[in-house]
Amino acid sequence: MKYRKLGRTGLDVSILSFGASSLGSVFRETDDREGIRTVHAAVDAGINLIDVSPYYGLTKAESVLGEAIQQLPRDKFILSTKAGRYGEHDFDFTSKRIIDSADESLKRLKTDYVDILFLHDIEFVPASVILEEALPALQHLKEKGTIRFGGICGLPLQLFEKLLPQVQVEVEVIISYCHYSLNDQTLTGLLPLLNDKEVGLINASPLSMGLLGPRGAPSWHPASTEIKEACRRASEYCAKAGVDIAKLAVQFSTSNEQIPTTLVSTANPDNIKRNAAWSEESLDPIVLAEVLNILEPVQGWTWTSGRPEYNEGIR
Repeated sequence: MKYRKLGRTGLDVSILSFGASSLGSVFRETDDREGIRTVHAAVDAGINLIDVSPYYGLTKAESVLGEAIQQLPRDKFILSTKAGRYGEHDFDFTSKRIIDSADESLKRLKTDYVDILFLHDIEFVPASVILEEALPALQHLKEKGTIRFGGICGLPLQLFEKLLPQVQVEVEVIISYCHYSLNDQTLTGLLPLLNDKEVGLINASPLSMGLLGPRGAPSWHPASTEIKEACRRASEYCAKAGVDIAKLAVQFSTSNEQIPTTLVSTANPDNIKRNAAWSEESLDPIVLAEVLNILEPVQGWTWTSGRPEYNEGIR
């Protein structure tokens, strides 16, 4: 497993990291014991960053992960969780709730600190709440020793473009998802700002929430028909070429030296071992070129999420 620096945190993170959302039975009903084995398999494969949230499975993911990491040396992994989002439409970024949420997460995770606390999906609330309430709470938690670093996450790239210039020291890391994958590489446009502010970057969802999976996009996926159809054609091409499009997607996202780490989620030990192995193999340049060609008509297309000021000009 390769490792890269995560911004000014100084942390060395594995190029593939583990998203624990699947432990909360978010995508399918999962067995907790299998989920725990998956966490252990991830760490055994060299993955050292584990990310979770109280939102995943309405706290179930954190609870299962807490059981899993009890059986691991604390210096074997970097742990991140989130605060502010607790349900599909349940957001609370007030200072008191962020601080209380962090303490609640520590109890479920059975640890006395987390390495990174992210404000979860902040595009759904006014920027003033984040700047005046949530970010000061992160700073308080750092001073208290509850967290080592603070971060923000969300879907629209405009979110980071508009907020990061207003932030001083509170944000050391961001999570961006669905913007560095085979069908959307617009995250590269954010790199100059991140590099200038020395903000660490975690890329999530190399399969674009299932768009690039062999089974095609799930029915709930917010992408347009045009995006779904292009991704389906790319998947069909890969199948005919004898290549798993999921493998190509993981290899593509992890191969970029400017992307420190990419999150994948599963509750199956064999799947995480397979993903880790993929990240260490060279991708097929001929297949990659054809897939990028198929996806070119929708390259960079996305969908809206949250408040309109973060979604200007979205197709």
